[in-house]
Amino acid sequence: MQKGQDDIRTQYERDWDRIIFSSPFRRLQNKTQVFPLPEEVFVHNRLTHSLEVASVGRSLGKIIGKKLSTLEQIKDDEKARPFYRNSLKNVIASACLAHDMGNPAFGHSGEEAISKYFKKRDTKKTEDLEFKEQFSNEEWKDLTTFEGNANALRILTLQQKGRNKGGFRLTYSTLGSILKYPCESIASDKRILHRKKYGYFKIDEKVFLDVVTELNLVRDNIESGIAYKRHPFVYLVEAADDISYNIIDFEDAHRLGILSYLDVRDSFLEIIKNSPRDDINWVKEQAKSLEGDPNESIAYLRAKSINTLIYKCADVFWKNREAILTGDFDKSLIDSIPELQSVMKKIETISIDKIYNAKSVVQLEIAGFRIMSGLVKDFVTSSLTPKYLRDKEQNKIIGLLPKQFSFDESNSPYVKVMHIIDFIAGMTDLYALKLYRKLRGIEL
Repeated sequence: MQKGQDDIRTQYERDWDRIIFSSPFRRLQNKTQVFPLPEEVFVHNRLTHSLEVASVGRSLGKIIGKKLSTLEQIKDDEKARPFYRNSLKNVIASACLAHDMGNPAFGHSGEEAISKYFKKRDTKKTEDLEFKEQFSNEEWKDLTTFEGNANALRILTLQQKGRNKGGFRLTYSTLGSILKYPCESIASDKRILHRKKYGYFKIDEKVFLDVVTELNLVRDNIESGIAYKRHPFVYLVEAADDISYNIIDFEDAHRLGILSYLDVRDSFLEIIKNSPRDDINWVKEQAKSLEGDPNESIAYLRAKSINTLIYKCADVFWKNREAILTGDFDKSLIDSIPELQSVMKKIETISIDKIYNAKSVVQLEIAGFRIMSGLVKDFVTSSLTPKYLRDKEQNKIIGLLPKQFSFDESNSPYVKVMHIIDFIAGMTDLYALKLYRKLRGIEL
């Protein structure tokens, strides 16, 4: 993390460049978003999704930045006004670019699969009780509920062996913008928006506290555990993600023949009719003129839908800016647009019924469960076996760890496991599949 130096780029533009040229970001191109990655029909992966979220986020940041720069307490501030007017859009875009970097292979099922090994050992059996005793309550919670959001912060700030000090060395503003759930695992609470999940692993607590202190985040008043209110910029990053996946998943489902042209068209038109910037009749005529290529017609309506949601979310942010600035706004921006709740709920219902439960998606999730949890079992079992007790196979497995993920034998069990999870969570779908098959003798 750093506060900036003289450069042809601003420090916030440099954040963008460091993320986009990084290996963890490139690996997103072979990580599933929702659908398996087919050979013939193009659908979104984690990388294309992240780029589109960044595009939406930049628009949101630009709209809100210009508005904030006109406020009395900001417009005469020689540092604050140029930041909000010229740089906020770059902060939000960079955070959006990085928001999924902590997600493992095989979509959201990959997160749960990483924790499956530890959940299965959370029993009253003597050997499992002894295993669990190696970890503190906070550490055990991290391992049984692996969280991609927390892993993103770890990837961006971790100094791996043989790598540059300080990780990506991003600005505090960008790091604060990805802290969607600024709390530790034991403080998470599904009933509360900013603690629905958690934002950092116990091993990264010092880094987390450094970020929230620098940004003056508001401490959450809870009885136990560490938790803070969100940074205001998080709402814009979250909105960009919500807008993108809700709309893009529908478009992909149409391309794959899971949803009909009429179903997707009508849902998008239901959103667009609420836009004060578009004549709905003109939009309908344009969409109809493109029906010779249904994919192109849907792409046109997708663009208009996203544009409508951007301006609607920006309006919600502006109207609720006081509650957002104090950390007391307890809904996402997209869930705070009354006139769109009906159609967004419809899209969510259809997505769950027909997209996320589509046969190909379910098959991928099952495969992901077996592959990721199998790899965790192989590597964790080997790493936590004392060196003098490891058999030849376990030594060979440990030898497969790349240098940057290796651990010292004197490390605590939790630190060893986190090094293993760093390795496995960073794998692409294809690499995880190949390694799993080789370790099981299915492929040589």
